[in-house]
Amino acid sequence: MKHKTSILRHITFNDDTDENVGLAMPLLTQCDTDEDFTDGIDNLDDTIPILPLRNTVLFPGVAMPVAVGRPKSMRLINDAIKHKKLVGVLCQKDTDIEDPQENDLYTTGVIADVVRILEMPDGSTTVILQGKKRFQLNTLIHTETYLKGNITILEEEMPGKDDREFEALVSTIKELTVKMLQAAVNELPRDLLLTIKNNKNVLYVISFACSNILVSPAEKQELLLIGNLRERAFRLLFILNREYQLLELKNSIQMKTHEDINQQQKEYFLQQQIKTIQEELGGNINEIEIRELRNKASRKQWPDTVKETFEKEIRKLERLHPQSPDFSIQTQYVQTIINLPWGTYSKDNFNLAHAQRVLDRDHYGLEKVKERIIEHLAVLKLKGDMKSPIICLYGPPGVGKTSLGKSVAEALNRKYVRISLGGLHDEAEIRGHRRTYIGALCGRIIQNIMKAGTSNPVFILDEIDKVANDFKGDPAAALLEALDPEQNNAFHDNYLDIDYDLSKVMFIATANNLNTISQPLLDRMELIEISGYILEEKMQIASKHLVPKQLEAHGLPKASTKFKKKTLQELVISYTRESGVRELDKKIAKVMRKLARKLASNEPLPEEILPEHLSEYLGAVEYTRDTYQGNEYAGVVTGLAWTAVGGEILFVESSLSKGKGSKLTLTGKLGDVMKESAMLALEYIHAHASHFGIDEEMFENWNVHIHVPEGAIPKDGPSAGITMVTSLVSAFTQRKVRSSIAMTGEITLRGKVLPVGGIKEKILAAKRAGIKELILCEENRKDINEIKAEYLKGLTFHYVKDIREVVSRALLEEKVTNPLF
Repeated sequence: MKHKTSILRHITFNDDTDENVGLAMPLLTQCDTDEDFTDGIDNLDDTIPILPLRNTVLFPGVAMPVAVGRPKSMRLINDAIKHKKLVGVLCQKDTDIEDPQENDLYTTGVIADVVRILEMPDGSTTVILQGKKRFQLNTLIHTETYLKGNITILEEEMPGKDDREFEALVSTIKELTVKMLQAAVNELPRDLLLTIKNNKNVLYVISFACSNILVSPAEKQELLLIGNLRERAFRLLFILNREYQLLELKNSIQMKTHEDINQQQKEYFLQQQIKTIQEELGGNINEIEIRELRNKASRKQWPDTVKETFEKEIRKLERLHPQSPDFSIQTQYVQTIINLPWGTYSKDNFNLAHAQRVLDRDHYGLEKVKERIIEHLAVLKLKGDMKSPIICLYGPPGVGKTSLGKSVAEALNRKYVRISLGGLHDEAEIRGHRRTYIGALCGRIIQNIMKAGTSNPVFILDEIDKVANDFKGDPAAALLEALDPEQNNAFHDNYLDIDYDLSKVMFIATANNLNTISQPLLDRMELIEISGYILEEKMQIASKHLVPKQLEAHGLPKASTKFKKKTLQELVISYTRESGVRELDKKIAKVMRKLARKLASNEPLPEEILPEHLSEYLGAVEYTRDTYQGNEYAGVVTGLAWTAVGGEILFVESSLSKGKGSKLTLTGKLGDVMKESAMLALEYIHAHASHFGIDEEMFENWNVHIHVPEGAIPKDGPSAGITMVTSLVSAFTQRKVRSSIAMTGEITLRGKVLPVGGIKEKILAAKRAGIKELILCEENRKDINEIKAEYLKGLTFHYVKDIREVVSRALLEEKVTNPLF
C-alpha cells in the first residue's frame, strides 16, 4: 500500500548544535486508517546505517525533528538523502558519550525515513525523521564514515478489528494526550485538536502519545520494547494518568505561587506609590508620626528614667520596617508612654465652703464621709502636699456610695474615673499583660489614669468586695500595691514596665460586705460605714433630689405637681423596704409615668399628690409596719431591733401553763444568740425570784413559753435580753407593763445591762410606732448625743446599768385584768 503522509504542524523541536541533547517533540501527521508504515521495508537489506540519538526515542509512524551535529551523523544523513536510504534509529543509554559503541545503545529501535533536511538560521542542521517499523539490532558494524548494523525486523501484534475494549482504550489515550498538550501549551490550535481526535490509525495514535509523554528515554524505551499493541496501550495509559496528575499538581502549585507573587508585587508597587505621594506631600507618614511623638515627648515633664526608656523605645521603632508585625506593637507601647500624664496634676480647689456646698447639694446625710473629705482638703490647703487617703465606703446597696465619688471630685476640682471590680478574676486586669503576649494592654488603673489626663484624679474602685480569684491570679492581691500609701508612689504595671506614681490619686473603694475582703487589703484602707437612711432622711432625699430628677426625666414642668410630706412618708413606709433609695426612686418614677400619661391625654394634673392618691398610682400597700399594741396583757413587752432596711419594733410574748415546770419553749425562728438570751433571762429570774416577789413553787409547777411574732422571719442577736427579762417578770407576777415604753439591751448572768448597736435606727422605729419612753444601757448615752435633736423630739430616755432598774421602770405595781393567779 502506498504511504500517504503530509506534515501538518511543527509543535516544537530541539535546536541544539548536537543532535537530541534535549527532548524533541514529534510532528503531527495525517495518515490512513490502515496505514502500517511499511513502505520500503520489503527492499531493506539486513545491514543498514545506524543513527544514534540522545534523549530521543522514535516510534513507528511518528515524524520527529532532530538536530544533527556530529560529523558521522551528518555524513549518514547526506548519504541517506542522496541515495534515498532508510536508516535505523537507536537511543543512547548515556547522553555524554560522543562516539557510542554497541553496549552504549539500546538494541531495539525504529527504521526511519529521512523526510527533509532543514538549515537553521543559527547554522545548525535539523532533519525530519519518519518512523517506519521496529527492529532488533544484532551486531554493530563500525566504519570510518558512519555506523552500520545488522538488524532483524520486529512485527506488531495488532488487536482484532471488533475489539470494543481496545477502542475505548485508544479513545481514552486520545483524551489524555489532548489534555496533556493543553496543559503544556497555553493555547493549542483548534485544527490540531481536531486532527488528533479524528485520527483513526490506532498504531499512529499510540505512537504519537508515546512520543509526547514527558518521561525519561528509558521509560519510553520500555514502551517501544512491548510488541503487543494492546499491552503497550495499557502501559501507556498508566503512564499518561500518572504524568497528567503530576502535571496538574505542578500547574496548581505554579498558579498559587504566581498569584502570591502577583499580590506581593501589587502591594510592593502600591507601597512605593504611597511612599512617593507622601514624600511629595512633605515626608513619609511613619516618619511624620515618629516626629510628632518626639515633639510631644519634648513637652513632657517626666523623670530621667522615663525619658531614657522612651528614647530607647523610639529608636527601636525607627529601626523597624512599617510592614513588620512588631511595628504596630511598638508604636502602641510608645504611644502609651506618651499619653500618660507624667507630672500633670489638676489644681485643687481649697475653698472649704464650696466643697461643703457641693457635697450637701448632691447628698443628704453621710456626715462622716463629708467630714473626712473636708478634713483632707483642709490639711492639703495647709501643707500643700500630702499623700491622698484611701477610703473604703461600706454599707447596704443604694445609699449613694458610688455617686458620692462624683461629688467628691467636683468638690476638689479633680477628674473623676471609675472601674467596676465586680466579678474581676484576672490579675492582668489590674497589673496589665506583659508585652510578649499578643494583644497585650496595660492594666485598668493605668488605662483610667490615661483617660483622666491627670495624675491626681478621684478614682472609684466600685464593688471591691466582689473581686474573685482563679488560676489567672488574685486581683485583690494585685490591689495591695496600688492601695498602699507606702508603695503606690512606684506602682509597677507589667505592660508599661515603668514605675508610675499613684500617691496623689484619691482612691475611694465601695463595698457592701467587708467579710469578703482580704484582711491585708482592709488594713490599707480607711473604713467609713454608710448605714441605711432613716425615714426622715429618705423623705428629705425624695423631696430635694428624687422628685425634681424624675420630673425632668419624664418631661413634666417643675411646678406641675408637689408631693406632700405625709405622702412621701406613706410612700417610704408602705411601698418600700430598703436601706437606700433605689426602690423609692423607682416608685416615684412610676407615679411620674402616670402623671405624664394624664398630661399627654390633656387631663388635669393634681396640684398635690396626697397619701390617698398613692393607691391609684402604685396599687395596694405592699408593706405594713408594726405599731404599739397597748399593755392589756401580762408578759407582752415591746423591744427594738435593727435590720438592713432600718429599725423595727418587735414584741416579746411570754405565757405560763400548768405543768411539771422547768420546761422552756422558744418559738419565732430565733437564732442561737437569742435563744441563749431567753435561757439567761429565765435563769436570772429564777435566781432572784424573791427580789421580784415570785414564789419558788412557780418554777416547779408552771411551764414557760416565749414567742416572738412573725415566725417566718429569722431573728437573732443579744439586744432583746432586757425585753425578755421584763416579759418573764410580767408573766410570773401578772403585773402590767408601763404604757408606750420600749427597750433594747443585752444582759449578763449577773444582771448587768450591756450596750447594743443600731441605736439611731431603733429610736426612729420606736418614734414611728408611737413609743414615748425608751430604756437603754447607760453606755448608749453617747450614741444618743450624736443624733440630731429633731429626731429625739417627743421621746424620753431612761439609762440603766442593772436589770432591776429595767424592771422597776418598765412594770407597774398594778396587775392586768383577769390575772392567772
